[in-house]
Amino acid sequence: MHRVIISGIGAEIPRPVITNEELVASFNAWVDTENARREVAGEALLQKSDSDFIVHASGVRTRHVVEREGILDPARMAPRIPARPDDALSLQAEFGIASARKALDHAGLQPSDIDLVICSASHQQRPYPAIAIEMQQALGTKGAGFDMGLGCSSAAAALHIAANLVRAGAHKRVLVSTPEIITGHLNFRDRQTHFIFGDASVAMVVEGLEQGEKRPGRFEVLDTRTWTQMSNNIRTNLGYHTRTAQDDPYRIDLKGNLIKQVGNKVFKEVTVAGHKFIVEFLAEHGLTPQAIRRFWLHQANARMNAMILKLAFGHEVDHDRAPMVLERLGNTAGAGAIVALSENHADMKAGDFGLICAFGAGYSIGGALLKML
Repeated sequence: MHRVIISGIGAEIPRPVITNEELVASFNAWVDTENARREVAGEALLQKSDSDFIVHASGVRTRHVVEREGILDPARMAPRIPARPDDALSLQAEFGIASARKALDHAGLQPSDIDLVICSASHQQRPYPAIAIEMQQALGTKGAGFDMGLGCSSAAAALHIAANLVRAGAHKRVLVSTPEIITGHLNFRDRQTHFIFGDASVAMVVEGLEQGEKRPGRFEVLDTRTWTQMSNNIRTNLGYHTRTAQDDPYRIDLKGNLIKQVGNKVFKEVTVAGHKFIVEFLAEHGLTPQAIRRFWLHQANARMNAMILKLAFGHEVDHDRAPMVLERLGNTAGAGAIVALSENHADMKAGDFGLICAFGAGYSIGGALLKML
């Protein structure tokens, strides 16, 4: 059984930014138009949004997006992303490759050194051919590639699989890519979710550590863990059978099929589950939360993360112990915890422990206990 390290980490954040104020102005303009229609029809009126509500509910102030055009247009409220021909590189593969190249550079490796690509994200652009295979071809990696997903735990779940494949000797070096383009799936006309998400892509190189080899400044993956429990409180119904439930199967009605969540239930139930997962996972290794130098948690809700850590520590924990990137990036689903890792690890010393822990739809939780070499 091989020792396993994360030898490279990469993050790609798109440049376009949307502020809360811009998002609220667009949403409220649409609400005015929609409420005028509803008033005539005798239907219940919609509530407007505001920036203070968004910050209180989530902690998000800005989000980066792959494409701004269309999102802030009250008549459209979705990004305008042109279709590409089949022989062109897909947007998601392109986004994934951008972070993958950074991870390879950080690892000091060439694409030909990789023998497996895993593209794991909460939202995939298409079912097949796998985005991972497209990335494999474009990068020039060896072996194989496959797609997978576990909601916002996607990157952590892929790390779990990659680390264990390398540990068992099935693969030598695995590239894990999590390109999250969530804005294409988001309902910008839903007051409860329109402000939550942003786009980001991350990647990790996972490889074995040879006997006696020293890799200072890299993380050894001591252990990984996943946990799931069925819940409909975070759900999307957009899928292959969406068209079959309609009278006209050649016209897809998205109403009710995009991302939806019951925020108050998610907050309560995931907070309890996340705290339990962290404490029990660490206890298996004879560790307490106090022994962990840094926590890279899922970037979904600032209050949720604060509550999970307060339950674990018995007191509030600062940004140095558990860094947040949520305020400026929004919830980037599976990418969030790895963005936090990418931006907040260079100051760690040899022997320091770190914990990746992501949680989301499923419910699902993925964790990895790391140690700085």
